[in-house]
Amino acid sequence: MAHKALGVINSAPNYIRVEGLHDYRPIGAFSFLGRFRVIDFPISNMSNSGLDKIHVYLNSRPRSIVEHIGSGRHYNINSKRGSLQMMFTQNNGASSIYNTDINAYMENIEQIERTPRDYVVIAPSYMVYKQDFQQLLDFHVSTGTDITIMYHKVDQAKDYYRGCNILNLNKQKGVSSIERNMGTAKEKNISMDTYVMSKELFLYLIKRARNESSAYSFADMLNIACNDMDVRGYLHKGYFAAITSLDDYYRANIELLDYSTANELFRPGWQIYTRTTDACPSKYVSGSSVKNSMICNGSIIEGRVENSIIGRNVHIGQGAVIKDSIILSYADIAEGVRIERAVVDKWAEIKKLKTIASNGVTPTYVKRNDIL
Repeated sequence: MAHKALGVINSAPNYIRVEGLHDYRPIGAFSFLGRFRVIDFPISNMSNSGLDKIHVYLNSRPRSIVEHIGSGRHYNINSKRGSLQMMFTQNNGASSIYNTDINAYMENIEQIERTPRDYVVIAPSYMVYKQDFQQLLDFHVSTGTDITIMYHKVDQAKDYYRGCNILNLNKQKGVSSIERNMGTAKEKNISMDTYVMSKELFLYLIKRARNESSAYSFADMLNIACNDMDVRGYLHKGYFAAITSLDDYYRANIELLDYSTANELFRPGWQIYTRTTDACPSKYVSGSSVKNSMICNGSIIEGRVENSIIGRNVHIGQGAVIKDSIILSYADIAEGVRIERAVVDKWAEIKKLKTIASNGVTPTYVKRNDIL
């Protein structure tokens, strides 16, 4: 039986900061694999799971997300009975301690109360994964648990997933506590910030947080709830990425150039919807070469591209070499320029500087609209 639930898409916590890219837009609006935005994944998961009432919470710099979501029609949500609403928050700066998800829910609490749904599925806008939320709802309802939290087992928690929460589980997959990943051990259960509970309990926890501390996040409240409620973990399998740093963003894009990895995320019958832009196909000029890369529409390739992601309407000049890099839309790379292990933001022009390369783990970042 399909369960009716309100979908809630949350913005990233205020302590997560992605160098460079974050200066211009929230993580949900980051370009992903050239043609998607990160927020397309949670919205598509909800739409494919039959959740047709969705609230998207926005805080700082919402313009790019608002433009991308628009009316929401491209997410295949039934416009007669369903809706995709953007929920704005008024009183918080990007780095304010009061800029919490609880604060955003409090400002829109009447809208939550009025939505005629028994359950709530909450998902983050800074993680990329595929999940049928009806399966998660079935598990939650059949176990009779108070709160279900989805998690992913990782063995790279020392190097990645910094700033994510981790679940401490007992043998019955009960959650005993939630804490921040400090990189102390390789193997951890990373919380996917994806929760299922009754709408009534959701509202209770929001109001209870207000009485406990104005700086509490919803994860803080769930950690407290572990003491007196039945909180269970639900193991997620398949592709998973948490975009909490420039390293994470770079790795998540580049690892999907591997066909078998991409197959875990993109499955027939489970479409990832996005706003499409009409553009002519890319043009590959004689003498150009492309290996193991994703090239979006409207680009002109005159040079060499390897293991890279090239966004829409990018120009890569003659003799230019792009290797292990992500070039976002409208960038212009002049003749003879070499770029290796870099993230080049939109509308950047690289003509005078002939080599951009990173020797370390973190890729080099080139600012939006910059001329180098």
